[in-house]
Amino acid sequence: MNNFMLAVNAVMPFIIYMGIGMLLVKLKFTTEDFLRKVNTLVFKAFFPFMMFRNFATMDLSNGVEFGYVFFSLVFFAVLVLVLVIVIGKTDLVRDRKQKPVMIQGLFRSNSILFALPLAETVAGEEGVAAASFLVAILVPLYNVTAVVVLESYNGERSSFPVLLKKIFTNPLIIGAILGAVYVMLPFTLPTFVMKPVNAIADMTTPLALIILGGTLRFTSMKAHAKLLTAATVLKLIVIPAIALLLLKLFSFTDAQNFSIFAVFATPVAVSSYTMAANMGADGDLAGEIVAVTTVASLVTIFLWILVIA
Repeated sequence: MNNFMLAVNAVMPFIIYMGIGMLLVKLKFTTEDFLRKVNTLVFKAFFPFMMFRNFATMDLSNGVEFGYVFFSLVFFAVLVLVLVIVIGKTDLVRDRKQKPVMIQGLFRSNSILFALPLAETVAGEEGVAAASFLVAILVPLYNVTAVVVLESYNGERSSFPVLLKKIFTNPLIIGAILGAVYVMLPFTLPTFVMKPVNAIADMTTPLALIILGGTLRFTSMKAHAKLLTAATVLKLIVIPAIALLLLKLFSFTDAQNFSIFAVFATPVAVSSYTMAANMGADGDLAGEIVAVTTVASLVTIFLWILVIA
């Protein structure tokens, strides 16, 4: 029952927020067009605050062993490479705007909002320390890789300097860099500065999910049924299963093993929808992948925890 409630408590707030968005549109309190404009604001102005806060408040003082981190980086790199070859270079996904959405949907996890709470609940303080360091390294990689993938399929040929500029001017990357720099500074920002930063950061994910719920189109879900099924099965079952099998070859601690599992077995990050919608990719498909994997993870996380916890 505890494992079931863990999964419920992790996933249900996401579903409720999306339900609120659907209800607001259905009751005509707002429109899809307005929400899509607000989505641009969230991407450019709100997400940087969230990324800054997440890095600025990261506690990495407990010490870290780098073996499990190196494993995660190699697994991530190989995963992205395989996805780019299988999806990007073949006709399995024919629409050019859908290729980057599927690729980022399979490598990009909601690590901060799912992996950290799961690690804390299942593996305690040791799990939090292991997952925190892993998330601190992987989240910037998620964002940089997503920018590169999305830019590669937007129909424009970007030179390396242009691509580099787009990476470092991406709002999420800017927020992450500022947060990482702030952690290394010998002083802290005053409360009157951090209070609004925290307030904006706290509202970012709920607002993004409300927008996602209000702009979901169930008619397009039917058209995307095969892609959504493939994304859900691969993201929540196949990829974490491969990670767990490979982990048997190593002697990491239980907390480290679970932190690795948690970052690869959790649903797709909400920011993947926001980025796709603002970078010329198929935003509808990206939002649907977020929604479907979030709902499906209520079952898969519960089952996985029963198996490995």
